[in-house]
Amino acid sequence: MKSDLKGKHCITLQDWTKEEIETVLDTAVELKRQRALGIPHHILQDKTMFMLFFEESTRTRNAFEAGIHELGGHAHYLTPSATQIDHGEGPKDTVEVLARYGHGIGIRNCTLGVGNRYMREMAKYARIPVINMQDDIYHPTQALADLLTIKEKFANDLRGRKFVISWTYAPRYVRPLSMPQSLVLLMSRFGMDVTLAHPPEFRLMPDILEQARANAAEAGVKFEIVHDMADACKDADIVYAKSWGAMMHTPDEKEALALIDKYPNWVLDKKKMDLAKPSSIYMHCMPIDRGIEATNEVIDGPHSVIYDEAENRLHAQKALMAVTM
Repeated sequence: MKSDLKGKHCITLQDWTKEEIETVLDTAVELKRQRALGIPHHILQDKTMFMLFFEESTRTRNAFEAGIHELGGHAHYLTPSATQIDHGEGPKDTVEVLARYGHGIGIRNCTLGVGNRYMREMAKYARIPVINMQDDIYHPTQALADLLTIKEKFANDLRGRKFVISWTYAPRYVRPLSMPQSLVLLMSRFGMDVTLAHPPEFRLMPDILEQARANAAEAGVKFEIVHDMADACKDADIVYAKSWGAMMHTPDEKEALALIDKYPNWVLDKKKMDLAKPSSIYMHCMPIDRGIEATNEVIDGPHSVIYDEAENRLHAQKALMAVTM
């Protein structure tokens, strides 16, 4: 267990060792136990967490805000329009000042080609930990909560489990690549065989795929890419089905939306879910387009753990703040 994580940035879990990640997960389990027993755990008494959102949020914002309150601290909700960022103030000046007022900062900026670069610029000058609340490349806090959930559901027995992350049909807007990319990077490191399923146009970033293959090789597990959703679901232990955009195929939003409409049958229904193992679980980071990405029969069915997964955002994010702040 690592004891020297204070001040460490969390922009991608690729920058964290397995031991460091396990420390966060162990802390999350302990904080979850204490919360269930009503034991106060004011680890961050009188500490302040800044939350800078370039996009709106439900789970991320509320898990951080409720989480630091339970840890004895306080959260400030910030947006570009409620700060001087919209007037042109840059990352260096913003974080230099905020670091003198508080003890940590989380940032969500999913603008393609901008979000991760902005976050790293913040981290370059920050004297407090910078936590990625989602950018255009990574979503580490969600991935942490997902891994915590899988460990709970399978009693920490992860070796050789088949983890499937599949693209799904969702036509309303183009979603970031950050979620599937964080999942393929993280899950293989913890002993799972990872299957990535998507139509040909919806590939992930090449360097992310290269890192995922390297992670799998180091862990001695499989990483494969398939282009058939039903085939991917066969004998799966975990089916994680959600949508993402075709950014690697086209930068044009209209073209990207049109591509989504080519694949209306990429929906997780009971027939596909039944191809997975009887003990399998269905996951989604939410928000979910009900009846579009997956049928209600799956979303509300016996394999679904989406609300447990959402709850674990609270515990994972509390743990991340506790060890870094």
